[in-house]
Amino acid sequence: MGGDAVQLFTQSPRTWRPTNHDPANFERFKKRRAEARIGAVVCHALYLINLASPNDEIYEKSVASLRNTMDVACSIEADAVVFHVGSHQGAGFDVGLERTVPAMQQALERCSETTWLLMENSAGAGGTIGRSIGELAALFEALDRHERLGICLDSCHLYVSGYDVTKREELDRVLDEVETTIGLDRLRVLHANDSKASLGSNRDRHDNIGDGVLGEELGVFLSHQKLQGLPALLEVPGKDGKGPDAEQVRKLKELHARSLRLRRSGGSGRKRGTSARRPAARRTPG
Repeated sequence: MGGDAVQLFTQSPRTWRPTNHDPANFERFKKRRAEARIGAVVCHALYLINLASPNDEIYEKSVASLRNTMDVACSIEADAVVFHVGSHQGAGFDVGLERTVPAMQQALERCSETTWLLMENSAGAGGTIGRSIGELAALFEALDRHERLGICLDSCHLYVSGYDVTKREELDRVLDEVETTIGLDRLRVLHANDSKASLGSNRDRHDNIGDGVLGEELGVFLSHQKLQGLPALLEVPGKDGKGPDAEQVRKLKELHARSLRLRRSGGSGRKRGTSARRPAARRTPG
């Protein structure tokens, strides 16, 4: 596929039952990662997880699932576990925060020196937590700025939650807010996705690189100087809905390179189209 960063699930992302991994496979994974020169490895927690759920059964399953994902991630020496915080389902942000913090504390206790826990910004539908930088910062502070706690920013989620990351001034403002409230050193991963849905729609609908609403202007996000050197991971439908493929990786890298040239030459790049960004990893080879 031509990528040098990988995001994976440690089990089926749509069932609660964890996979009983053979420890020998952990060692095999680490060996193959080195052979394939993969810079960053990120594990994504289940889509089912809701750490803010008022339902005790769902809450307990969510906590157990996140703990298990963290244990597997540490075993393969992944760089991070990315997760969606969940929804307070109408109970309010403060109530959701009270549920979420002790759950995240359990996962953070299982982090290693190299494997972090990363909160992903949400698209903002249905009472989801993390729809704004302010909400992520509130969680960060409530967890005493834990040394292994960071964030992942998704370009599609930012856009549909009302942050127009196709405009340089708005993206500057977003990253300034991250810097002052959380710290750019805690931004460890990018999800580089186009969007089928419009600005501020709160609809989580990813599109292939260059085919969605962001189009060529996704390059504004990819080329920002404060985002260089971070792993950029694709979560796009790909051809026939089968997920990211070599073509999407190529388009992402090409858009990244093209947008960097435009930024350095002072061009605006204000057109729609296809293309790409290089998924390189901070403090890792590749």
